[in-house]
Amino acid sequence: MNMQSKNGLLLIKLLTLNSLLVLCASQDFDFFYFVQQWPGSYCDTKQGCCYPKIGKPASDFGIHGLWPNRNDGSYPSNCDSSNPFDSSKISDLMRQMQSDWPTLSCPSNDGLTFWGHEWDKHGTCSESILDQHGYFSTALNLETEIDILKALQNAGIQPNGQTYSLSSIKDAIKGASGYNPWIQCNKDESGNSQLYQIYLCVDSSASGFIECPVFPHGSCGSSIEFPSF
Repeated sequence: MNMQSKNGLLLIKLLTLNSLLVLCASQDFDFFYFVQQWPGSYCDTKQGCCYPKIGKPASDFGIHGLWPNRNDGSYPSNCDSSNPFDSSKISDLMRQMQSDWPTLSCPSNDGLTFWGHEWDKHGTCSESILDQHGYFSTALNLETEIDILKALQNAGIQPNGQTYSLSSIKDAIKGASGYNPWIQCNKDESGNSQLYQIYLCVDSSASGFIECPVFPHGSCGSSIEFPSF
């Protein structure tokens, strides 16, 4: 084989490798779950909770995460270890993060571990459209579009420890958002089912809410508590 042929084969191999690298870096999900949690239900368990160092969060739903997901129910995770969480990239968002994306894990902390986990596990898998700042700012903006607590309260569903039907909770959120939510429950200290997290879906470009292509596994009972906080 002459030198020209060898160079040609090398060029083909390089182009093929480059194509594979581009393919690997391409978007590997179909939509996002945008998940908000009720702090009263996080704390009202046998495990309990700790308030952030800045103090007790507001009695409102807080962000848990923005999670890339696939239409078959699977999801990518921990997609880029070379781009770890860097709090300096969201310094301008820090005050809003502390308010709208609070940590309740123990021991009491400043939230950086929580946010770092969300970026490293989920955010790195959305790098094809969102950098670190874009990932967190997008989630914060999504939260302002639909006021979950207000929607529930307008339907007479209050965080007062009473029991409400699962269908009424779903209807209230759909009425305010236009989309069907998925409701996740957990157990209080006595083992009663309670409203824990609200899932809504966002399109693959993170530009707006959509109907969920698929819901997670699991279900709540037909009646669930809404604990105070």
